[in-house]
Amino acid sequence: MAITEQGLMEALAHVRDPYSGKDYVTSRAVRNVTISGGDVAFDVEIGYPAKSLVPELRQQLVAAAKNIPGVENVSVNIVSKIIAHTVQRGVQLLPGVKNIIAVASGKGGVGKSTTAVNLALALAAEGANVGLLDADIYGPSQPLMTNTSGKPESLDGKLMEPKRSMGLQINSIGFLVDEEQAMIWRGPMASQALEQLIMQTRWQDLDYLVVDMPPGTGDIQLTMSQKVPLTGAVIVTTPQDIALLDAKKGINMFQKVNVPILGLVENMAVHICTNCGHAEHIFGADGGRKMADKFGIDYLGALPLAMSIREQADSGKPTVVADPDGDVAKIYKSIARSVAVKIAQQAKDFSSKFPTITVSKNT
Repeated sequence: MAITEQGLMEALAHVRDPYSGKDYVTSRAVRNVTISGGDVAFDVEIGYPAKSLVPELRQQLVAAAKNIPGVENVSVNIVSKIIAHTVQRGVQLLPGVKNIIAVASGKGGVGKSTTAVNLALALAAEGANVGLLDADIYGPSQPLMTNTSGKPESLDGKLMEPKRSMGLQINSIGFLVDEEQAMIWRGPMASQALEQLIMQTRWQDLDYLVVDMPPGTGDIQLTMSQKVPLTGAVIVTTPQDIALLDAKKGINMFQKVNVPILGLVENMAVHICTNCGHAEHIFGADGGRKMADKFGIDYLGALPLAMSIREQADSGKPTVVADPDGDVAKIYKSIARSVAVKIAQQAKDFSSKFPTITVSKNT
């Protein structure tokens, strides 16, 4: 019996995306099918980076195809195609950047910067081109966490070249001021500095730009949510009631300005004693999960209160790089894939398909 494309599609429809739950046929991810005798070849295009999932996914697809009588050899090419998705109405996309992810918290001290850098590194580890912007004007942490320093170069005298470290493109106000200099700026001045920092950096072909936001819901956060094209926001909190109270304000702010909440990360969820293995919920239990359920947002995952996470970030090699196969790195990578999948499910951006209209006195 001859192998048909219809028969192949019916067989492949049994393989489902582990995150979206959809099969690759009805979602039109299977492309470029060729059948030659007993040889079958096809591409599978997914909308998020998933380098670590490719071997298992390829194995499932090959097995599904070989269930068809007569199929001898199967060639599967799995590619990630990350596109730009919709942002706030009236805000144009940033040149060289497809999607911008704001990592925010209602208050300081909840591990937001550590989450931001590990999220960026996890997305890069999964095969994406990723940038990291340190938007915390008053307390930039990313120069230390990424082991980068020095003033940014400018090739044309207009745009700053991002620093590069661990596969990331990075910029921070920390590169432009002395390490011990206090930023004694009022809100509008800090907001303008941030706007220049993000708009005047030559980001190069980024799938995702992760923005480490300052804590709170003040001028800088409003500038980001109203003038910067945000694809979505990730909220970071601890289980502690006081942290959850402030995190709610961050969620409400993004919802009011129509920025999608991609999910919530619960930091310092549990401490495991290194001596006896006893688990203790120092800051409370399941506070983040309960809040995510209350607001109807995704609970992305929980990170432990572990000394290694702090030590690795302070040393300039965050967990995803320092211990890429460890349990904590796996949590960060799972969070990163969930965020990327959530973005892939959003509406596409079509602004680039429309011409830019200019009006002048000669028109």
